[in-house]
Amino acid sequence: MDGINRDTNFHFIAIGGVGMSGLAKYLLEKGYSVSGSDISDSKYFQKVKELGAKVFVGHNASNLPPSSVVIASTAVKANNPELIKAKSLNLKQFHRSDLLKFIAENFQNTQGKFIGFSGTHGKTTTSGMAAFVMQKANLNPDFVVGGIVPELDTNAQASTGKYFAAELDESDGTILKYTPDITVINNIEVDHIDFYKNGMDSLLSTFTTFIKNLKPTSKILINNDCEGNKKLIAMNQDKKFITYGFNNADYIAKNISFKNGKTSFEIVNNNDILCQINLSVHGNHNICNAMAVAVALHEAGIKIDTIAKYFEDFTGMGRRYQPIATVKGTSIIDDYAHHPSEIKATLECAKNCNPNKQIVAIFQPHRYTRLHGLYSEFLGCFDNADKILVLDTFAASEEPIGGHTSEEFAKDLQKKSQKTVLYIPGKIADIPEDIAKHMDSECVAITLGAGDITKLGPAVADVLRKKV
Repeated sequence: MDGINRDTNFHFIAIGGVGMSGLAKYLLEKGYSVSGSDISDSKYFQKVKELGAKVFVGHNASNLPPSSVVIASTAVKANNPELIKAKSLNLKQFHRSDLLKFIAENFQNTQGKFIGFSGTHGKTTTSGMAAFVMQKANLNPDFVVGGIVPELDTNAQASTGKYFAAELDESDGTILKYTPDITVINNIEVDHIDFYKNGMDSLLSTFTTFIKNLKPTSKILINNDCEGNKKLIAMNQDKKFITYGFNNADYIAKNISFKNGKTSFEIVNNNDILCQINLSVHGNHNICNAMAVAVALHEAGIKIDTIAKYFEDFTGMGRRYQPIATVKGTSIIDDYAHHPSEIKATLECAKNCNPNKQIVAIFQPHRYTRLHGLYSEFLGCFDNADKILVLDTFAASEEPIGGHTSEEFAKDLQKKSQKTVLYIPGKIADIPEDIAKHMDSECVAITLGAGDITKLGPAVADVLRKKV
């Protein structure tokens, strides 16, 4: 991204998304001029508008200032009128990953260390948790993450500290553009079947290229309990990995305790207790997340005592086991889980936290390619749910493909699990009453998916309140 200066205007197509709005917010706080458009208004859209961005609802060629650098994501189609206008004016066009690379490299050259969080699952939570504990410790971090940190009420910040935290997306291979000083690899599992045609082999090839491109001084932290990660380590024996996990690692979680809704554990390194971490978020996956953050910041040069006490104040990222409402004993929770491993971990957490309550899983498959490519894995991830309601697949810009449908999945899951499994067709706005009638009193209902299912929980809560 040569030729960028303080007079540059950045124009974002689809500025209202959580990822794009974070990048826009960061630039605005750095003093750049920003404009953008999106198909509809949203809270993210309004946040950048409040910071001074010139924004438009709807995509139109007239929205585009004549001398802008255009930023778009993979989801923006080639027939977008603003993209067409940018091409006719010979304006510079960049993918959002190019902008994150530009931001990270500027930070590395002028302020300090870039800490990148990667992997199939957990990168939003770990990057957000890192931003949170550093901010609470008055380290004034810069960060751009893919979700809202509830306590900070933002997904990005440009500040004056020595550390920049960001999540690195592997879904489309753009992770290869980044060279963090500290890299965390949470896990590697097959996903994004539309891009990684050869499954695990393609993923491992991408991550191998990524780590080979890192600077010699870079540190690579990796969860040693993940089978995909173990394969990556075996393929790259010339690399020095710093491992963490529950067993056989450089940093090990020991003396784990679950009491009164809280989790505590110690991080042990070379038989020495590095620190004790207390958590308000639940599940073994969140122990791994907290270890990843604590070890990454420790390896980046931050004294562990400076940050350890703030982990307990972290209540999770938006849409990560997020309580929506409780109506006469019925709890509604929203979770972004859309991969079999994520769904399994979320439901396991729900059952452990609510052993005497019925768990109702409301599942919206995300992308036709994911449901089709991981069909058998999805059939095996609902063991901790007592009732499963399956919604229509959220396309996420994909066209329907031949293969498995939501209705077929519901039938197959019922046969396999012998549980109550129901297919609920229709748009999210049209089904809250249909959903509510399948929820018993004193149950825990969890909406699962990366699409517009996040709108369902509040609507179902309204239906239940009217019944009360």
